[in-house]
Amino acid sequence: MTNEMREAVKDVARYFPTAIVTGRCRNKVYSFVRLSELYYAGSHGMDIKGPSKNSCKYKKGGVLFQPASEFLPMIDEVYNVLLERTKSVPGAKVENNKFCVSVHFRCVDEKMWAILVEQVRSILNDYPKLRLTQGRKVLEIRPTIKWDKGKALEFLLESLGFANSTDVLPVYIGDDQTDEDAFKVLRNRGQGLGILVSKVPKETNASYSLQEPKEVKDFLRRLVEWKRSSLQGQCRV
Repeated sequence: MTNEMREAVKDVARYFPTAIVTGRCRNKVYSFVRLSELYYAGSHGMDIKGPSKNSCKYKKGGVLFQPASEFLPMIDEVYNVLLERTKSVPGAKVENNKFCVSVHFRCVDEKMWAILVEQVRSILNDYPKLRLTQGRKVLEIRPTIKWDKGKALEFLLESLGFANSTDVLPVYIGDDQTDEDAFKVLRNRGQGLGILVSKVPKETNASYSLQEPKEVKDFLRRLVEWKRSSLQGQCRV
């Protein structure tokens, strides 16, 4: 995260409850975002924590939700097995994201992709309580519980007291296939905006699109400018 993007996100969080929903481990994401005023939903929302001072009606300043804690020993075991088995595929990277394991193949020769997928699937045959999904050049191994980024979004809206609010407009920005679950939630609710970040046209449940992170940063800054100007107008009245 660039300093400019960090400042943009920090400014947004001054005016709006702001969360980062990610497939990565919550602690890893916090280590490079470094903004204590945000909500962090790591491991596809299976590890949610709020800021130290917040209006959430759930636990203050601590872990709000961890629906897959019982899977942690199994996740660690699969991670170690994958580390050993994928050594034969140059460029493959296995990442332990606490409640899920990611196998990145961005740096793998395209001719080896099918081999890598088959290796991962063969390992998961011994773990029926885990499932395999695919993101943007990454394989995700997750618990079979019905939980994803869309469920995490619903949980955050509920815990913040916004679930039944007609004067709240949730905005969700994402660039991965796994973000479609959150886009779908907003579309089904008929309330909120999903924004896909992509330079190429894609089939999506999002309502709008931005091409790259720079446009996301500009969008966030304009959102803050709009809020500031509206508050100044109220003060003049």
